[in-house]
This record gives sequence, C-alpha cells and structure tokens, in this order.
Amino acid sequence: ITGRPRPGAGNLSLLDSTFSAMVMIGFHAMMGTPDGVLNHTQSSLTENRYWYNGVESGELAQNAIIAGYYGIPVIMVSGDVATCREAVKFFGEKIVTVPVKKGLSREAAMLYPFDETRQALYDGAIKAMSVISSCKPYKIEFPAKVRMQYLNRDNGKPEPEIITVEGIARDALHILDFERQ
Repeated sequence: ITGRPRPGAGNLSLLDSTFSAMVMIGFHAMMGTPDGVLNHTQSSLTENRYWYNGVESGELAQNAIIAGYYGIPVIMVSGDVATCREAVKFFGEKIVTVPVKKGLSREAAMLYPFDETRQALYDGAIKAMSVISSCKPYKIEFPAKVRMQYLNRDNGKPEPEIITVEGIARDALHILDFERQ
C-alpha cells in the first residue's frame, strides 16, 4: 500500500487472520540505535520514539503487535545487523534473521556482497517456512500505556524541543492513533 493517508493500520491495513506468518524485508532499527542504518520510528524528521507499557518499541515491534492481534507470528526479518539484533530481542531466538549490511553510523553502512545476500535471503525464507509452528505471535497487554516523544522543530527557538505525549491504546490496531491523556 502506498500513498497517504493510509486506511486503518497503514501498510498493514489488509492484514487479517488468513495469513500464516509475517516476513519483514528491508527493515531498519528503532530510533536511537547507534549502529542502526537510517534508524527511526515512524519519522526520521521528528525523531519519534514510542514506548508501550514501558518498553521502547520501533517499527518491527509495532508491525508485530498488529500481526499478533490477528494471531500471526513474525518468522523472518531482514535488514542491517542492528535490525536483526532488535528482532531477536523482541521475537526470540527462533526467528530467522538475515543481515544484509552492517551499520557504521546512522547514514553509513558496509553492504554485504549482492550474490551472498541474495542467497542468504533465499535460504532464510526457506528456513523461515520451517519455523512457523515454533514462532509465537508477538503480543502486549491491552489496554496499553503509550508514551511517545518527538522533536518540535517549529518552536521558534534555535534548538528543537522534546515533546512527550502519553495515552492509552485500547487495542493493537490503535497503537499509533492512541487516546491521548
């Protein structure tokens, strides 16, 4: 799904319980990950950060929370080394990870050779199909306490200010458009 505004859960608005598993290809680490190439969560401009029930979560976890709502496990993640590390942290050791580059900074990476990454992605996809039954959907407790931080660059000051918003997400489909308190 491309374009904006996107209906419902954005890129995942067509997801439902008929899917057996989720594979995330070309993902990035959450905002603030030092060795994460192009690390961000929802917006690199405002440097958003999200916490659900006190656990900082990037787009990997956000997508998995929505998939978990439908009982869908994440079975494979591909991205840089930091992204793969984040996937194991959230989804456990059973998930198949395929790193295709190593982050040197937020905007620099050492890319792995194309032929090797193509084969690693193919092999990873085959392996991921065999772990579907051992991967569990990622779920958090709802209603969830949400905290979001972002930079306000339009504050009329030389330096942006950090804005913190808190609220409640009543279910997995409202983790981004939560009720603010």
